Amino acid sequence: MMQDPIGIPSCFSSSDKLADELTAVTRSGQSIFMSTYRTKVADQCRLITITWCRNLLVHGLSLAVEGQEGENQYSCKVELKPWYFWRQRGFKHFIVDSKQVNIFWDLKNAKFNGETEPKEDYYVAVVCDEEVVLLLGDMKKEAYRKTGCRPALIDPILVSRKEHIFGKKKFLTKAKFHEKGRFHEISIECKHGTSHGGKISTSTKYVPEMEIRIDGHLGIHVKHLQWKFRGNDSIQINRLRVEVYWDVHDWLFSPGLRHALFIFKPILPSPSPSLSASSSPSLYSLTSTPLLSQTMSSTSLEGFSTGGSSEFSLFLYAWRIE
Repeated sequence: MMQDPIGIPSCFSSSDKLADELTAVTRSGQSIFMSTYRTKVADQCRLITITWCRNLLVHGLSLAVEGQEGENQYSCKVELKPWYFWRQRGFKHFIVDSKQVNIFWDLKNAKFNGETEPKEDYYVAVVCDEEVVLLLGDMKKEAYRKTGCRPALIDPILVSRKEHIFGKKKFLTKAKFHEKGRFHEISIECKHGTSHGGKISTSTKYVPEMEIRIDGHLGIHVKHLQWKFRGNDSIQINRLRVEVYWDVHDWLFSPGLRHALFIFKPILPSPSPSLSASSSPSLYSLTSTPLLSQTMSSTSLEGFSTGGSSEFSLFLYAWRIE
């Protein structure tokens, strides 16, 4: 399987058809949350992408399995409309390389708590060769009973998360950067600063700037955003270094519904005998790194090499609505 420079397979995105649907959903203002896992399906290591979307009335669930060499995908879609109670619990299947893949779900009592992805009282199970190759949700016993299958010998690996968030100037989401870690609140705000160090006069020019905060603590502050609309920095969060990449070109220079891309990639620390409690970094500290080339497109930014051995990356697509 081909790997792109960021350490994530280039085929982790959805199929063309599903991508077109997501584009239409995004333009309509729906919230989207995508999680991609690597696991063994039909005798091969493949990617499974789970997509949740929501608007005022409907929650939707889509599932896509990677085909051979990442070229084709097999997918199914479920709409959770409040008047279709029977669709909130069900079963579907499709064939992947001559093997049947079964999808079981129970979302009848799922609690979303206002979020796009359910938080509790649900399960989504993917079964192949009488093994549960992927299981989401907290109703694990019920899922195994319903499927009648055993857990897979290989645990799935979370490769990436993608989220589309909407706002005018400030964007909020929550994420955790380690499987055993806690959720952190991420806020991104685009504002206008002054070109004279805060002194306001008749000649004062207002210039765009950006702040990225983690749990309310300022992690990254980019001044003169019109010149630094693409770049990268790193933040220390509980001794874990997180590389942050941004591309906000469309926010500043494109008309209509505009989006920016943010990538948060935790870098797992290598064991070092010199690292001690006395020398450990503070909870939130910032280490500057060279800016990316401003001629780089958003596509190449998503494939930029961040180094390190971490598997997981968080992608945030922040859409500005006037």
